[in-house]
Amino acid sequence: MKLRRDVFQAIADPTRRTIISLVALQAMTPSAIANNFEYSRQTISKHIQILSECDILKQEQKGREIYYHLNPEGMKEIAAFIEPFRKFWDERYNKLESVMKNYKPKK
Repeated sequence: MKLRRDVFQAIADPTRRTIISLVALQAMTPSAIANNFEYSRQTISKHIQILSECDILKQEQKGREIYYHLNPEGMKEIAAFIEPFRKFWDERYNKLESVMKNYKPKK
């Protein structure tokens, strides 16, 4: 049985979050991803491997190239964790908006 990495540890790293943002826009080869960083290709490959082990990234073979793209299914665990907080802050912002609409500055 293959152990799956902790998705939250994976996204804790800013480099990996940047990789997620890059491939969310378009599928990219490891070289194309690495070109966005000042790190070695090997370092970026390790980050890609970690994200793949968490099922956040999926790979697709096109000819001789491997392309990585975002796997929305792999993001569900993150979204499920964040959702209650989003609702909490949406309610707070809505209350603040209501207060601000009724606010009349003193002249």
